[in-house]
Amino acid sequence: MEQLISNLERSLSNLENKNSKIYFFVQDTKGNAKAAVYFIYEMALTLKNNGYNPIILHEKPDYFGVSEWLGSEYMDITHMCVEGNNLPISPEDTIIVPEIFGYVMSQLTNLPCAKIVLCQSYDYIFETLQPGQTWAQLGFNKCITTSEFLRQQILKVMRNVSIDVIDFKISNVFKKSEFPPKPIVAIYSREQRDGINAIKAFYSRFPQYRWISFRDMRSMPTEQFANALKECMLSVWIDPTSSFGSFPIESMKLGVPVMGKVPDLRPDWMTENNGIWIDNTINLPDFIADFIQNWLEDNIIVDLYQNGIETSKKYSDEKEFEGKITHLFEGYFQTRMSTFSEELNKLKQPTV
Repeated sequence: MEQLISNLERSLSNLENKNSKIYFFVQDTKGNAKAAVYFIYEMALTLKNNGYNPIILHEKPDYFGVSEWLGSEYMDITHMCVEGNNLPISPEDTIIVPEIFGYVMSQLTNLPCAKIVLCQSYDYIFETLQPGQTWAQLGFNKCITTSEFLRQQILKVMRNVSIDVIDFKISNVFKKSEFPPKPIVAIYSREQRDGINAIKAFYSRFPQYRWISFRDMRSMPTEQFANALKECMLSVWIDPTSSFGSFPIESMKLGVPVMGKVPDLRPDWMTENNGIWIDNTINLPDFIADFIQNWLEDNIIVDLYQNGIETSKKYSDEKEFEGKITHLFEGYFQTRMSTFSEELNKLKQPTV
């Protein structure tokens, strides 16, 4: 009994003093830029800067890290390898696992700590879950996601899970160029072959525009990515399974018009006026050619630029992002403290 009381008091103290650990499980991208991993690191760094104790968890000892594409300051966050280590997880700790790692959730089911799913893609929810398996069955009763639209879709398939929304944050390295754009089309596709096929089809159908360059935006360091993107006159986005899509927002923030196929799950930031949205990638070369012709004639609607910039503002406020993250985790900690306090009070009540 005394040991149990002592453990509860220790847990309460760690929560009150922000000493409890917040583990973020991450995918090793092998040095390739990935928006979902950036978002995790941004959350972790925000918590670290506000006095919390975040720890990045990775599977293998040869974890590549993110310094080459995100920045060395992100690697200053404490990192810990899962393989070969007995993680010192206590009841007051929190572990956050991306939706794609269902098999990791299964391994964590019996841990007494707080467990949260970070869901940024609806397409990955069932990737590694068993048929009929849900997050709640694995002990994950909370979820963080990046849009209200995605929250509503998750609620349809994951019952008994409370879901909080934190808007994706675009890095502040994305700053509009002071110079006119060049005749370059930026293209970003989830599957590289889709981007390559679109480029080949364009040159085949419109040989008069062979002097127009396409720039593949995959796997660049963040700062290089931003500098390369802001030089372009148009961004083309092909990601039919995306639930959010950071690339269009980054383009909008730089003042680069966006064209793309509407994903199966249309993001809630997408409007008729903030981009050129099409339903079929087969027609993409025609739309690109029309845009180029209008661009050459200086006939692009000004509102297309302005509406894009206005859309991006929601995802560019650093203070608002910090406020939402800290408020959310303050709430998580308060809930845990209330639970521990109730248990402690029950144990301290004199028995008759």
